[in-house]
Amino acid sequence: MDPMSLPASFHAPLPYPDAARLLAPANECAYLHSGSRSVAGDFTALQAWNAAMARPLLGMALAFKIRDAISARFGVERISGFSGAQRDHAQVGDKLDFFLIEEITPQRLMLSARDRHLDVMTCITATPNPKGALYRTEVAITSSVVTHNLFGRAYMLPVGVAHRLIVWATLRRIAQQFGD
Repeated sequence: MDPMSLPASFHAPLPYPDAARLLAPANECAYLHSGSRSVAGDFTALQAWNAAMARPLLGMALAFKIRDAISARFGVERISGFSGAQRDHAQVGDKLDFFLIEEITPQRLMLSARDRHLDVMTCITATPNPKGALYRTEVAITSSVVTHNLFGRAYMLPVGVAHRLIVWATLRRIAQQFGD
């Protein structure tokens, strides 16, 4: 995919991580959430993704099956969840499971999924943060959503609530994978 054909992203406002990007200006997002955690080690945003996906969160497979069964009735493509596949290299235009990579740098992994009901952007940032003799990385997961219709808004009601818990558990999983 040609990087020039991708839609623009927007800087996240304070108090979101400086490296985070949004799908639209914050006031135009139907959903906006960010969670972060300081984790021991020096690693990239792609390595944080790999750590998060190494072992799927408990219950996610069932959640995606339910999501796919309901959403398919409204013409939404089945996404089947996360595969757990690890990637040593990725580039703009590649897919990480159902997400399209819109930008990838050592500090930022910008992923999107778009359909006629809603657009989602998840931005994983890994910001180096040396603390004394122990090197740490501030990992953040920032998600922004723009809805296009009633189904998109209804879909985000349960997903928006669950998303906060998923982000918290994912950040915890990343810390565990890095031995923190």
